[in-house]
Amino acid sequence: MDGKSQRRAVQQYNAPVQAQRSASSVPARSVPGVSVQPTPAQTAIGDIAPKLVELTDNVLFGDVWERTELSKRDRSLVTVSALIAMNRPDQLRSHLALARENGVTQDELIETITHLAFYAGWPNAVTAISVAKEVFEKK
Repeated sequence: MDGKSQRRAVQQYNAPVQAQRSASSVPARSVPGVSVQPTPAQTAIGDIAPKLVELTDNVLFGDVWERTELSKRDRSLVTVSALIAMNRPDQLRSHLALARENGVTQDELIETITHLAFYAGWPNAVTAISVAKEVFEKK
């Protein structure tokens, strides 16, 4: 663990419970002249699972996705591959779109799905290509 991540982990996980509360578990405050948009996790599940939102926003996307050992592009390919292998089409939708934002091309994603047909199963690949088609048509 690099020094910055280690300090963040120590600060976050050794802090008293009250200090661990994040903006994601608290309703957004309005600041004059600043538009505060809820995160995708806040929008999807914030009303029912604020702790899961906090962990998603702060640990997964605030720490894991910010680590420098893999580029965001590579993390996207790994994540998309895992979601295809586990047949998780609901999560795959948003991660395919994120992969495109992170520089993965449509052709690379299609080739990834084709390649995974042989390792993760044909049905998973067929489901994934249907989801990908839907995502690509929205752009």
